[in-house]
Amino acid sequence: MEPTDILPIVAILSIVTVEFGGHALLRFITTDRDRLGAFRERFFRAGHAHAGVLLVLSLVYLLYLPRAGFSDAGEWLCGVVLLTGVLAQSGGFFLHLGVGKEGGRSPGTMLTRSGALLLAVALVALAAGLIRAA
Repeated sequence: MEPTDILPIVAILSIVTVEFGGHALLRFITTDRDRLGAFRERFFRAGHAHAGVLLVLSLVYLLYLPRAGFSDAGEWLCGVVLLTGVLAQSGGFFLHLGVGKEGGRSPGTMLTRSGALLLAVALVALAAGLIRAA
């Protein structure tokens, strides 16, 4: 199978986990608000929102990827870098809410920044491929 046949399936199924996260967030907010606290609630929301938006971005990305003229290996690389960036960017927020302190750095902030870098690399690669193919 082509990377653009498999990777969108991964992204779509990942959206289901984001939906579950939204349900969990609503349960925390409506029933266990004091258990999370303002700091953790803020990072729970940030991780959840970034995951949802970036997964939708990945679906658009994967529609344009075949137009860039990359080999199958290039498409796999770009798609995996993109989805890894999505997981790292949003996952860093969740990691920070678990181990971070308000106003401080943690492995979560490093993971979020790494995810942003991976996303940028994947987006620039796609843009370059589309420019080259035009």
